[in-house]
Amino acid sequence: MQIITTHKGTDFDATASVLAAKILYPEAVAVLPRSLNPNVRAFLSIHKDLFDVQTPDEIEFDEVMSLVIVDTNRWDRLDQMDKVKEKQNLEIILWDHHLASGDIDATWRCEDAVGANITLLIRELKQQNKELTPIRATLFLAGLYEDTGNLTFPATKAEDALAAAYLLQQGADLSVLNSFLRPAYGESQRKILTRMLQSAQRKRLGGYQIGINKLDITGHVDNLAVVVGMYREILNVDAAFGIFVHPKRGNIIVIGRSGTDGFDVGKIMRAIGGGGHPAAGSALIKSVNPDGVEQMIVKLINGNQSAAVQISDLMSYPVVTVSTETRMKDVYDILREKGHMGIPVEDGHRLVGIISRRDFWKAKKTSALKAPVRAFMTTNVVTIEPGKSPTQAARLMIQHDIGRLPVVENGRIIGIVTRSDTMRYLYDLLPE
Repeated sequence: MQIITTHKGTDFDATASVLAAKILYPEAVAVLPRSLNPNVRAFLSIHKDLFDVQTPDEIEFDEVMSLVIVDTNRWDRLDQMDKVKEKQNLEIILWDHHLASGDIDATWRCEDAVGANITLLIRELKQQNKELTPIRATLFLAGLYEDTGNLTFPATKAEDALAAAYLLQQGADLSVLNSFLRPAYGESQRKILTRMLQSAQRKRLGGYQIGINKLDITGHVDNLAVVVGMYREILNVDAAFGIFVHPKRGNIIVIGRSGTDGFDVGKIMRAIGGGGHPAAGSALIKSVNPDGVEQMIVKLINGNQSAAVQISDLMSYPVVTVSTETRMKDVYDILREKGHMGIPVEDGHRLVGIISRRDFWKAKKTSALKAPVRAFMTTNVVTIEPGKSPTQAARLMIQHDIGRLPVVENGRIIGIVTRSDTMRYLYDLLPE
């Protein structure tokens, strides 16, 4: 089985890219994440009979042998695709207009710096002389307009404009498009914007005029991105960031908007665990101090490289490891001597497991201490790559209730990062 999918929080560009890829790969199953932007959800609810899409819950992942990924190059932005991430001989085809480094090792890729991802797919559709129905052309143009700000964002290229002209030639309906691209701005959004303006401040950071605003919100409020965009325009700053705190949920939504060439909001959002484009980006952060989030954004804007620390900067190396045949008693002696809580287990140079002090609870009999470590080690090892952030490491440790993460690159363990390492770095971001 071949499936096509995209990032969570799916916008029109991602949706359009999935359905355009469905034309190029007609036997594939189009899979949209469960979290869709409200405008996309409204569009699909009206046109659901015209587009054959499924959710990850409907997929038999054991049957998936080929994965087409559009509009992202990072595993953590996909919905439930970790179920096939480690599958042997999995074919991965990547279509992405983000040139920032990702962690998806694709078999084949098409990457180009255009304003909208759908532009890449339209390029191929034109080359293959594929016919488009007016409704598909309309959807594709919605994606193109959304990601390029109606061809006004600085990242927009000439090819985006040519793709828009082509879609209009294919019968794209601007009246339908406008009704779905028009962002909802109602009483909830007006109240939030008013509160932001009441406490608005401009800061000169890194040579730019910046507006950063922290706000507690309750309940679900759609289109916060629209509010931040209006906030930036009214404040007349180069870029604006809204830090929206959900006290009951224990999470923070960070939304950024830039109106000037050279200020890359997406780069800042990626540094704090989110994503985006030069003109727009967002991040969802859990269990952190909003003041710490603001401080990190300020440091990133000012070019403080310590704010973009990677796991490779925190990890310990070289790593003490044991082989699968090492006796449990010898492992226990190493743990006690080194003061470690766990040790990775290798077969040759390949990481195959991890043994922790918890695992010794299984070895209740004295005779078990003579057994090889492979009999008691945990084989489902959660690892992290050296380019990931401390925030991402902390999330993995909390999610899996573990105290350490082997750092793996090209299949080999190159370091180890512990809960203490990440907490020391993230101390200023922890709740008071």
